[in-house]
Amino acid sequence: MLPLITILGPTATGKTCFAAHLAYELDGEIISADSRQVYKGMDIGTGKDLSDYEINGRHIPYHLIDIREAGEKYTLFHFQHDFHQAYSDILSRNKTPILCGGTGLYIESVLKGYRLPDVPENPELRKQLANKSQEELTKMLSSYKKLHNITDTDTRQRTIRAIEIADFQEKHDIDCAAYLPVESVIIGLSVDRELRRKKISERLKKRLDEGMVEEVEKLLARGLSADDLIYYGLEYKYITLYLLGMLSYEEMYSKLEIAIHQFAKRQMTWFRGMERRGFTIHWIDATLPMEDKIACGLQLLQHL
Repeated sequence: MLPLITILGPTATGKTCFAAHLAYELDGEIISADSRQVYKGMDIGTGKDLSDYEINGRHIPYHLIDIREAGEKYTLFHFQHDFHQAYSDILSRNKTPILCGGTGLYIESVLKGYRLPDVPENPELRKQLANKSQEELTKMLSSYKKLHNITDTDTRQRTIRAIEIADFQEKHDIDCAAYLPVESVIIGLSVDRELRRKKISERLKKRLDEGMVEEVEKLLARGLSADDLIYYGLEYKYITLYLLGMLSYEEMYSKLEIAIHQFAKRQMTWFRGMERRGFTIHWIDATLPMEDKIACGLQLLQHL
């Protein structure tokens, strides 16, 4: 049986489709490494593309998708725990586990075996931070640690939560959940920067045509607060601001498109950083026909 296979790459490179086809060949199951696909009802904006898991009439099992209600907070600590539950379950049934996603921090946390505390909320600290500007919050966070994870400063809520965690770690002798590093073959899907930008722009238009604005409207109608949706960033942030009347449709579209391009660039920066930190990523051209990509993947796995 193969060890864990990890498939990563920036957004809009077709990771899910490739992972599903590989799982079809290897009798595998997919564990999602996406920080937002855990939420129910957040489908178009997170790019779940559940139809990708149907290959030649066979359903490819997936894990860590639709496991939380929208509005809940899902942390790296939760992901580690849930990953290991799914991973052990897949191995126990003699299937091949395939970790697939674009959230580099999630991927690296399980491959390296990060030790993480389950940090409770600190209402008093949150009250003290409530009136501080984003610039002040970022400066405060950087006083605790070097800012490797730029998503911590994407929104006020994320930054406040990051400060809360850093403050807790500084003041407590933490009993962390300990997981051993997981050995994995890592396959990356790469695409030329200009083509990646084109794919991102085309996909944004497609998702808006498919009802992404209506999806956010439904979440707000269900009682999710605007702050909760803004916390999730990207599509949910800018569409919520549009629905609140704080952005015109054109402004929303333009700002969101720029933000996704920046997000993809940050993803690639993280993956290149993983290589510098000792991980070997076997890159495959994402523009190859699917059969060629699968052939490359299988050939790689056979030689390891």
